[in-house]
Amino acid sequence: MSDAGYDHATVERRWQAAWEESDVYRTSDDVDDPTYVLGMYPYPSGKLHMGHVRNYTITDAYARYRRMCGDDVLHPMGWDAFGLPAENAAKERDTNPRDWTIDCIDTMREQMEAMGFGYDWDREIATCTPEYYRWNQWLFTRFYEEGLVERRDAEVNWCEECETVLADEQVEGDDELCWRCDSPVVQRDLEQWFLSITEYADELLEAIDDLEGWPNSVRQMQRNWIGRQYGSEVDFEISGHGPVTAFTTRIDTIHGATFFALAPDHPISEELAEEDEDVRQFVEHEADPDGDEPNGVETDLTATNPATGEEIPVYVADFVLSDVGTGALMAVPGHDERDHAFATKMGEAIVPVVAPEPDGWDGETVPDAPDVSEAAFTDDGVLVNSGDYSGLDSETARERLTADLESATGSTQYQLRDWGISRQRYWGTPIPIVHCSDCGSVPVPESELPVELPEFINTSGNPLDAAEEWKQTTCPECGGDGVRETDTMDTFVDSSWYFLRYASPDLETAPFDVDRANDWMPVDQYVGGIEHAVMHLLYSRFFTKVLADYEGLDHREPFTNLLAQGMVQLEGEKMSKSKGNVVSPQRIVEEYGADTARLFMMQAAQPERDFDWSEEGVRSTNAFLTRLKEMVEAYVSGQPDGEDDAVASYVDAEIDATIAIADAEYDDLTFNRALRETQDLTRTLRQYADYTEPHADTYERGLSAVVRLLAPVAPHLAEELWSELGNDDFVVDAPWPTAEVDRDHVRKRRQLVENTREDVRDIVEVAGIEDPQAIDVVVAPEWKYDALEIAIESDADNLIGELMQQSHIREQGDAAASYGQDLQVEREALSMTLGPEDEREALESAAWLLEREFDAPVSVLPADEADTGVVKKAEPGRPAIEIED
Repeated sequence: MSDAGYDHATVERRWQAAWEESDVYRTSDDVDDPTYVLGMYPYPSGKLHMGHVRNYTITDAYARYRRMCGDDVLHPMGWDAFGLPAENAAKERDTNPRDWTIDCIDTMREQMEAMGFGYDWDREIATCTPEYYRWNQWLFTRFYEEGLVERRDAEVNWCEECETVLADEQVEGDDELCWRCDSPVVQRDLEQWFLSITEYADELLEAIDDLEGWPNSVRQMQRNWIGRQYGSEVDFEISGHGPVTAFTTRIDTIHGATFFALAPDHPISEELAEEDEDVRQFVEHEADPDGDEPNGVETDLTATNPATGEEIPVYVADFVLSDVGTGALMAVPGHDERDHAFATKMGEAIVPVVAPEPDGWDGETVPDAPDVSEAAFTDDGVLVNSGDYSGLDSETARERLTADLESATGSTQYQLRDWGISRQRYWGTPIPIVHCSDCGSVPVPESELPVELPEFINTSGNPLDAAEEWKQTTCPECGGDGVRETDTMDTFVDSSWYFLRYASPDLETAPFDVDRANDWMPVDQYVGGIEHAVMHLLYSRFFTKVLADYEGLDHREPFTNLLAQGMVQLEGEKMSKSKGNVVSPQRIVEEYGADTARLFMMQAAQPERDFDWSEEGVRSTNAFLTRLKEMVEAYVSGQPDGEDDAVASYVDAEIDATIAIADAEYDDLTFNRALRETQDLTRTLRQYADYTEPHADTYERGLSAVVRLLAPVAPHLAEELWSELGNDDFVVDAPWPTAEVDRDHVRKRRQLVENTREDVRDIVEVAGIEDPQAIDVVVAPEWKYDALEIAIESDADNLIGELMQQSHIREQGDAAASYGQDLQVEREALSMTLGPEDEREALESAAWLLEREFDAPVSVLPADEADTGVVKKAEPGRPAIEIED
């Protein structure tokens, strides 16, 4: 042992080698009590960062805990190995993405092994291997067969720097920048492949309510992204163009529609742009859907309001979006803030047609119209200025107008759009389609899968377009000349089902063994970053539902419980290379050890919270582990032989309490609380050994509990200490410690002891007692406990009167009246304490803590053995204290 701590490098190497030799983390396919624990697999960048370490320590700790509880645990690891970063890195270094990626995987696997993560490496997958992406292609073909794949022209997000299409979710911020390179994203028309996720929009939305193990914030983000709205579609006749359908959630306001607006790319807008220079200029140069204020240009067209018959002007406006609703809307400036701003800017009429519902409204009278000249009234209310519909409440008016207007129909709209998976890049799964001039787009037969990537060509644009020999093929249907699809799949396809592959990673006949997947799924605990709250999780849910419908999967949701872990920060800022504030996990492991890094992270904060990295905290954690090792070594070499006395009883009670509380906290993934309990028990054991010769069984039981409670988080040292305590098995296979205790009783006992110790400290300080000679702790008389219970349970206005109905309380005279008054004053804050016998027992067993702290004998007395003047001060949960100076 040195001042720098124990020899962590030797300890960690020894046990990592022992685990590997014994294959302790291999998971059988034949299991009785399956628990599936999974961290979102990483992109292999070549180096673990602190976010990785925290994420995978959480899953590793939970997996180890469940295993020690007796579960059969699946805890695999793989690599999200396709993607543009590897392609860009290969171009920069004049190598190929495959070699670059495999090197990065090898490096990160070594780092993970050095962290002691207990993965079943026999189940490792890498999405860039043909053995994996073959099944991406197979699944694409199955989706195609079931009508869930479509190819069509679409306006897409295009990153000119990355030269690829981006999903809406990959366009970030108000400035619309690429999520990978922060370059501005532009719009481009391309023929694209889409997966029909909208077919499952209703189920994806409604099933969110059943995801009770997910954070509410994530569930709400998914609801918002799907964006279901109930409303009506209604036609407005456009002069010279016929009826144009508008979608609205507020058809009750149709009498207040004072203009009509079209999206800049609406077919009528495009037609007008060819004829009207003002419209062309606006559409091509001025329209800005993300601008700070709505903008538009008036046309020569008019629209007929179907409710009033009035002609209203038609605008082309950039706040109307072609992929939201129908790309056309009725504008009601009196009751929509955006429409109000635009009408004010353009000088259009603002007419109120809905008024706030008056207090005590009788349901028949028509209230006064509100003043909407300065701001729109956007709530539901009572219709005004609406002809025969005036006086109706908004909900009733919506129903009647939808039924009465000839062109109106009820409609449901979604913000969710079909998932465009086409990417114009090399390092991804080739889409298994052959284009034939006679047969069209033809799927590659299953017997010819996988369609493997050709050799990488370092060129601008999509390297697959330059792979002429690879592109030219034959049509699977007619045998004529064909051309391979050169788009590759969005890498979110890879991660939408990878958790199923872990159940049977070497299966050569299907993407996953259905029976094994049904045994393991759904994932019991999934852990990853909040940045995946929409894309990855939504797509995974979609795939799971499709596979349940068509491939025999029993479960329709992939993840039962989800934890979105917080960030590791430095001085309040997220660690990043650009900020130069990155702390290297490798340096921490080399200097302090993997166990120190793991333990510090898990005890610093709850897993879902951000926390600041602290070198001082790391050193403190390492010192704690060093002290624990010294304690175990001292016990093994000394073999104490102390008495099974009151002190041992107190320590035994604390061992039980710690086990019970830590077990519950581990189960809830609140590792920081479990570890705080474990460290407190370690401190108690150290104080016990310092105070007296410990009782061997008690002390050994305490050390055994501490080692096992730490084992999920600090596995290497736990194995070392478990072995030193004389155990022949691995601690990873040891049974989790158990204790049957009442947590409420534990809380009250601990609070009683701590309050009493604090009261003694206050008396010593206030009275200026430098050398206490004796300390008496006096438990309250039994009648006060009875009075407290009555006060808590009673709802009588005259509490003192109710107390005096009890003869044994009434006999106390003025003391009972005085205590009753105190209870009356504190009535709302009262809570039950331990009973008098339990209080006395708890204080007697903890008296040694006071004796150790103040170097004075301590006596715990019942009320009938103490001085009457002292007893008067004693209350339940707050014993009286007399100190002899």
